[in-house]
Amino acid sequence: MNEERTIAVADASTEITKKDLNKMFWRLQLMQLTTNFQNMAGTAFCNMISPVLKKLYANADIEAKSRAMKRHLEFFVCQVNCTGLILGVTAAMEKNTQEADKDSISSIKTGLMGPLAGIGDSLVKFTLVPIFGSIGAALALEGNVMGPILMFLLYNIFNVGSKYFLIHWGYEMGTGLLEGDKTQVLIRRISNAASVVGLMAVGSLIATSVKLQIGSTINVGEQSIAIQEMLDMIMPNLLPLLTTVGILAIVKKLNGKHTALLILATFAVAIVLYMLGILV
Repeated sequence: MNEERTIAVADASTEITKKDLNKMFWRLQLMQLTTNFQNMAGTAFCNMISPVLKKLYANADIEAKSRAMKRHLEFFVCQVNCTGLILGVTAAMEKNTQEADKDSISSIKTGLMGPLAGIGDSLVKFTLVPIFGSIGAALALEGNVMGPILMFLLYNIFNVGSKYFLIHWGYEMGTGLLEGDKTQVLIRRISNAASVVGLMAVGSLIATSVKLQIGSTINVGEQSIAIQEMLDMIMPNLLPLLTTVGILAIVKKLNGKHTALLILATFAVAIVLYMLGILV
């Protein structure tokens, strides 16, 4: 019994079950609660992987357990949904690597968290969230109470479902995940397709929700030409598009700062132009 307790390795014969992976999944929901400036989400990652470590190192000595915990308390930062993929891969590596090769786990985590953070942010924050928000906003602007409810349901179906899928998929694929060219091509195609759909949704939202028309006219002799009609002949909804692009350019130039002030300034300019009869 003493010899069993003094081994300094994880038990590779231990079976990691769906129940163990689901424990990581539920802990992943609270990942951002422990974010800090010292190791970002490192504390949360250690908490999430701990059910697997507890099972693998059940018969290991205290030094082996301590090394495993410290290994996953290192600096970690990644997009939340894609963290599920890293959790699954890490769990597979903890089970299948020898004690001398455990340092490679940290290398794999470091190598994955950067690219996956970029994919996760572009796919979730800048593509799917605007799509779901556009659908909900379009319904809400029509006075339909299902707008915000539908947005909430669509986002959380994806949010929760993707975390569950990626943890289990990452564990099944193990260290071979993302190494093949086919997988990289597939991810790239999905990301590009989602970006196109997102741009279409945002463009539609601008055309239908940004209402901006010029009420001024140009008098030529006895005839008067409406400026808005001329703009519509060039391109319908041209003014809302130019205004949105202009405000976006200002936001980018200010690096996202003073956004509240910019909103108030936009309101003020719109009110003044309306009172002068320039806008209707």
